[in-house]
Parts: sequence; structure tokens; C-alpha cells
Amino acid sequence: MLGERTGADRARPPPPRDPLPEETVGLTQDAGWQIGVQRSVPAPLNEVWEFLLSPEGLAVWLGPGARLSPQKGATYRTEEGTSGEVRGYRELQKIRLSWQPRDRAEPCILQVAVTSNATGTAIRFHQERLAGSTERAQMRRHWQQVLSVLAARWGA
Repeated sequence: MLGERTGADRARPPPPRDPLPEETVGLTQDAGWQIGVQRSVPAPLNEVWEFLLSPEGLAVWLGPGARLSPQKGATYRTEEGTSGEVRGYRELQKIRLSWQPRDRAEPCILQVAVTSNATGTAIRFHQERLAGSTERAQMRRHWQQVLSVLAARWGA
């Protein structure tokens, strides 16, 4: 039949794909524009997790004045006017929330996750539903800066 692959075709690897043009890196079909950044710190996972959800840690990554109840549906607002709600929570793993700064028309989704690794703990920020490649680049720089501040706490 037309479109069926023969045994020889199935054994052959698909042809290499052209690299994505820079202006489409980070664009997905389902989540729109997204960015993910990660950095490891030399600290145990539980210590990193507790700090991230403490008032001091929340101020670093969510914004000054943030108070966050780690339960689905809980809302938050920072002193700078960023607001949202918790969409998902797994103790010592990840928290997923909507994130909408005061000047942004629609919320995006932000996930913070931690995993143990050989050097301590990896902290990951993943953000989706960004407005485009420009906002993606801005948020990449923002989350890298946040990770630098967090890493400095543990001397990394």
C-alpha cells in the first residue's frame, strides 16, 4: 500500500533533519514558546526544597512579598503585582503554578523542580506559554540570573 514502509525502509534510519532556525527554538505545538534552565548546587535536596518554599527563597524566584501555600488552587501575589495560582505540587519534587506579572496580558505556566544528582541537587525552572522568541530570550536571562543567586547561596 502507498505510504507503508518495507522491511528495508524500516531498518534504515530517517534522514537527518535540518537544524531549527534560531527564531523557532523553544516553540512547541502544545505549549507555545517555552524555556527551561537548570543548575546544580552542592546541597541536599530537602535543604534546597525547604529554602525554595521559604519566604526568603520565594522572594528570590517568585518575587518580594510572595507567600505560597503548597496546595493546588492556592493563590499568591507578590509586592510587585505578579499573581497566580498553584496548579500542581509534589513534595520534594516540583511545584507548578500560573505566573502573571502585572504588565502581562495572559498568565504563563511556571514549574520549579528539584532532583538529586551526583553533585547535590539540580534546580530547574521551566516556563511555557510565553508570548514569543523575544520574551523567551528575556525569561531565559531572568531564570539564569535567579539560578545564579540561588547557587551563590550554596557557594556554587
